Amino acid sequence: MDLKSGNTTIPEADLITGCIKGNRIIQKALYDRFCKPMFSLAYRMLNDWDLAHDVLQDAFIEVFKSIHQLKNKAVLESWIRTIVVRSAIAKIRERKKMIFESLPNIETAYSFDDSFTGEQLDKAIRSLPEGNRMVFVLIEVEGYKHREVAELMNISEGTSKSQLNYAKTILKKKLAEFRNG
Repeated sequence: MDLKSGNTTIPEADLITGCIKGNRIIQKALYDRFCKPMFSLAYRMLNDWDLAHDVLQDAFIEVFKSIHQLKNKAVLESWIRTIVVRSAIAKIRERKKMIFESLPNIETAYSFDDSFTGEQLDKAIRSLPEGNRMVFVLIEVEGYKHREVAELMNISEGTSKSQLNYAKTILKKKLAEFRNG
């Protein structure tokens, strides 16, 4: 294993073992492998560059402190992702109470056409109210289930569903604006 030349093909089991032993070079290799997707997740949830960096730092500190507790080495990335999600939620709770719109529980199927760019979609997602954005990102981007989001965010499944529906309604309007203007 050649770490000095920037080799990133270190098996995850070796990354875990090295981190448990406190090997700083291996810790850096683990960080380098996962920092971009985890920062992207934190940024999508928080819509704040500085807060996303804070969350990333907090999350990786927790990763290095707790990695010895990881039972299934095959789920390293999803384990880190969960730590990042929880850190982002904690950061928001630390700053202020998350606000959710009061909406009826409606299940509506939405279909979006592809007449907008990825940049426009990203901008529309970032424009969502905080609670709606977090639910949308966790469910539609990260693949969480409503039950998991409800547990992570300390809300009901019905609230998760209605917030997702509301987020999609807002996104549909925003994307129509991009298409028309």
